[in-house]
Amino acid sequence: MARTPFSPSQPATPAAGGAPASPPATGTGFRPPVRDAETAERRTLVVGRGISLQGVVQDAERLVVEGTVEATMIKAAELAISPGGVFKGEVEVEEAEVAGVIDGTLTARHSLIVRATGRVLGTARCRRLQVEDGGQITGRIEMITEGAASSQATD
Repeated sequence: MARTPFSPSQPATPAAGGAPASPPATGTGFRPPVRDAETAERRTLVVGRGISLQGVVQDAERLVVEGTVEATMIKAAELAISPGGVFKGEVEVEEAEVAGVIDGTLTARHSLIVRATGRVLGTARCRRLQVEDGGQITGRIEMITEGAASSQATD
């Protein structure tokens, strides 16, 4: 396991040069979101490999899916689906990065990145879309424009 256990007697220290150490690349192009001062403050839910979660997730600002999540509606700032991770249901976020599978409805108010190992099944709405070579989208893509964004906000 790449994560080190939490040790309250030894506070985390930044890497040489004062910058936080970034996680190693996995070779798939997927890099988990880098923890900077802003994201370190966010409430984060990580669903690890081999873990399945069903139900309602509330008040999570970041959702990292390495296992399986089935949810009716999640609103958060960030969604990251790791290779091997599966999300089924409906989610609305600011930014989404998909290296696993999302099956359902995804609304990314800013950007959606589909990595080479990523698959989007169902409906995806986004303002900016980036799909790496090998990434797959099966279903419907809706691009959010300024007019559409303001009408969605008033609904």
